[in-house]
Amino acid sequence: MRIDVLDLEFQGMPHVIAAFLLRGPGGIALIETGPATTLPVLLRRLSEHSVEPEAVRDVLVTHIHLDHAGAAGWWARRGARIHVHPLGLPHLVDPSKLVASASRIYGDRMESLWGEIVPVPADRVVAVSDRTEIVVAGERILALETPGHAGHHLVFVLGDAAFSGDAAGIRLPGQAWIDLPAPPPEFDLGAWRTTLLRLRGAGARTLYRTHFGASSGVDEQLDTFADLLETGAAWVREMLEQGLERERMIEEFASRMRERATAQGVDAATARAYELANPRSMSVDGIARYWKRRSGG
Repeated sequence: MRIDVLDLEFQGMPHVIAAFLLRGPGGIALIETGPATTLPVLLRRLSEHSVEPEAVRDVLVTHIHLDHAGAAGWWARRGARIHVHPLGLPHLVDPSKLVASASRIYGDRMESLWGEIVPVPADRVVAVSDRTEIVVAGERILALETPGHAGHHLVFVLGDAAFSGDAAGIRLPGQAWIDLPAPPPEFDLGAWRTTLLRLRGAGARTLYRTHFGASSGVDEQLDTFADLLETGAAWVREMLEQGLERERMIEEFASRMRERATAQGVDAATARAYELANPRSMSVDGIARYWKRRSGG
């Protein structure tokens, strides 16, 4: 199986969102679609690999957030089967709640960021449960349920490669820093701890992150990310206990994250790319919601 990383140049910036082209003995598949706004770039990348859109028969999405699956409907309407967790499936068929939720967050930036969200016809979507084996492009891919970032998150394992979506954090090419994406409403610290254990046991030697690309040294990266997961969650809990207002929490959280990232060699331009992939306000909101729910608040 040949794997190619396709840079979707989200908002004109390289190395923010990737899709993955799989070419095997039985055909062609994609993992992740990116948002609808990046479709022209994705189609251009496929053309560079001499792949016509009609040749893509299967699309696997790690979860239904718009940066990962926003263009799923476009592909489905051209005949591709969309493989997704059962909890995410209804929101691809009828994306009205997904769009409403995202619109509350992004407001008048919704169209420029994500574009048109096209429903996936019900007969083109396939529910993929934990430990399901999917045969695409003539190869078997194992789906692992990996909540924490989202309750409906999947990681796809192909041999010693794992397509980790957001389950192993965000790491841009050439960087040591692994960022924490913890958006509302489904961030779950306990579930994410279990997910990292599952990833350690998956036997992967290479992680393919949607944000962004392939990297080795899997166990070391998971250790690094596990530390930041605990630290970031503790920071927000501490600020909640101090009674800080949301805007002050975001400012403080961003400052602490920026300080850590800078210490690991992240320059200003790269920091902007990280924050485009992972706005700090989202993580503060997601982690705060988790702690409030735990405390009954």
